[in-house]
Amino acid sequence: MGDMDRDGRAQDADVDANDLSILELLENDARLDARDLADILGEDEERVASSVRRMEDERIICGYHTVINYNKVLRDERIMAFIEVDVSPMKDEGYDHTAALLAKYPEIDSLYLITGDNDFICLVQGRTMFEVCRFVADRIAVMEHVRGTKTLFVLKQYKQSGVLTGAARATGDEGRLVVSY
Repeated sequence: MGDMDRDGRAQDADVDANDLSILELLENDARLDARDLADILGEDEERVASSVRRMEDERIICGYHTVINYNKVLRDERIMAFIEVDVSPMKDEGYDHTAALLAKYPEIDSLYLITGDNDFICLVQGRTMFEVCRFVADRIAVMEHVRGTKTLFVLKQYKQSGVLTGAARATGDEGRLVVSY
């Protein structure tokens, strides 16, 4: 694990230019193995493998994921919703305590502290709209320090993790965006 400061918060990890190059390559294609990375970077395979292992151990690399176009499969078997959560920050802990409680729910895929009218936004997944609504009503809305929630259901996905997944892909006009005043 990374070092902690005197208040128990994680400090930024030490990464060099080679580590940053590895991270950028893996972010674009998580299927690259140490040999592929070493070939691309012109580095020693064992050094690259050691760097990847170290970054995994330090939780700089937190996982490897596949982008799935759910517009094409399981369209009627998955519901995604963004849940905005308004909370009262706790004395001496701010938002971290509530964030830690929210993060424990497996229904919450992603969780962010945001600016604006609400404090958190969560990506929640379920089998039905009713299931998502029950989760919000029974788990999130009743949490201590939660003042309110707002549920936004995803109707169609066009892009995920930088990959076009929906109708935006079919236009074939990947060039310039039209801007008018």
